[in-house]
Amino acid sequence: MEQERAALWVDEPAARPRMPDPVRTAAVRAVLIVALTLIQAMVAFLATLAESWLAFPMVLSSVASTIAATWAVLDVWVTRQVWNQRHGVVSAPGSTARERRRERRRERRAARRAAKAGARIPDPSGRAPASAPDGERKLGTTGTAPRGEATAEATPKGSGSGARPAGRDRTGSEPSGVKAPERERELTHSS
Repeated sequence: MEQERAALWVDEPAARPRMPDPVRTAAVRAVLIVALTLIQAMVAFLATLAESWLAFPMVLSSVASTIAATWAVLDVWVTRQVWNQRHGVVSAPGSTARERRRERRRERRAARRAAKAGARIPDPSGRAPASAPDGERKLGTTGTAPRGEATAEATPKGSGSGARPAGRDRTGSEPSGVKAPERERELTHSS
């Protein structure tokens, strides 16, 4: 039986995707210009040490090449930005993060709605809650009708703003022993 030989090399995916062609071209051009500039600078330095006539022209050309190399490196960055803007690089992790942000926003909104719904305190007498969902006030809980007309349950004149009408307990409902005519009589006596 023949044993399977291990492959000489294993193809692994690249750590970074290939650069777009215009960016790649600008990067190669920048590397070549920077390399030539470094060679020129070294030749100018050595010619200066040797006191050669070549030193002065090499120093001048090194200065010009340094400016060109700086421009070439900037060109790589500008070309990359233009490519990204025109061709819209789509980032999968970015879109995932965006989706997570949307989910968190939905959860916060749902929590706020639940907190608002829980904030309405139910009336102990079993009637509808004091604050109606549509913003209208229920008759009998505050003493005013929806159009602002006063009712018989309104606070009596002359009493303080926090006073309760006679014949009512703290919750605003009638005690079981008090009847409607007696309550009206108490209201007229108190005013």
